[in-house]
Amino acid sequence: MTHRVGFVVFDGVTLLDVSGPAEVLEQARRLGHPYEPVLVSPRGGAVRTSTGMPLSGTVRAAEAGPVDTVLVAGGDRLAEQPVERELSETAWTLAASAARVASVCTGAFVLADLGLLDGRRAATHWRHAAALARRHPRVSVEPDAIHVRDGRFLTSAGISAGIDLTLALVEDDHGAEAARHIARELVVFLQRPGGQSQFTTATAPPTGNDLLRPPIEAVLADPAADHDLASLARAAAVSPRHLTRLFHAELGTTPARWVERVRLGRAQQLLLDGHSVTAAARLSGFGSDETLRRVFLRHLGTTPSAYRRRFATTGATPTAPTAVRPPAGARRG
Repeated sequence: MTHRVGFVVFDGVTLLDVSGPAEVLEQARRLGHPYEPVLVSPRGGAVRTSTGMPLSGTVRAAEAGPVDTVLVAGGDRLAEQPVERELSETAWTLAASAARVASVCTGAFVLADLGLLDGRRAATHWRHAAALARRHPRVSVEPDAIHVRDGRFLTSAGISAGIDLTLALVEDDHGAEAARHIARELVVFLQRPGGQSQFTTATAPPTGNDLLRPPIEAVLADPAADHDLASLARAAAVSPRHLTRLFHAELGTTPARWVERVRLGRAQQLLLDGHSVTAAARLSGFGSDETLRRVFLRHLGTTPSAYRRRFATTGATPTAPTAVRPPAGARRG
């Protein structure tokens, strides 16, 4: 039986949010697992993607017919301005009867605006996770997740993570071997190591609270300095207890955890700039290689050395991920 997947698209949609998942479904079809993608937009016809390339042949929700899975693609403007009513209505019409509802990147903002993610865990692009959490406090945003499943709802991180999410959908429908085969064909990880944090050296969202600016600026200026709770409180001219409350209210974390994330971001950048692990540990404020290694494993799911190999250059890496090895006996070109 053919599984129909309704892609919700719109002017400005990120092209890879659509083409990546669609290619996974095409590979599944070649394996004998038929999926039928249906492009659905608020007004039908052609829509202009983020690259300027058009997607033609979209239909309105009323013309799409029933779909088994809905996938709402993302676009930068969804995180920057309210979701327009026509787009919300399109997603709502399809989601009402679908067995699964998914989003890629900032498509999560559409589902959240509809209230579909209230009381649920969700993911979006790391750059927009804080904005999603602020705009929708009833959604439990997981900023480091590649994709999140909560009931019939699935949300993914930025852009290429839509491939990860769609592989998970295929695995649900047809088993792990089918998903592994597709991952090999697309030369991607079936499940990539680590979370979103490994792709960014960002430290924290901006805050409009004047009291927090002095301690935040002090930490950002010199992460390796001694930034204990007492010194941060003195910089803010408040008590340690009040500073802790402000950090929770404005940044959703404790001062110590925030300082650790700033230092982690600095260490990541130092490694990418060519510093040794020992130098990165010292200059970022972690002190020792072992402390830096523990922090990397806890936050990024990888080691400093592996991180540097993976992201410091586009040149050849020593090893290839096991997920992309061709099956035994495959003919070489």
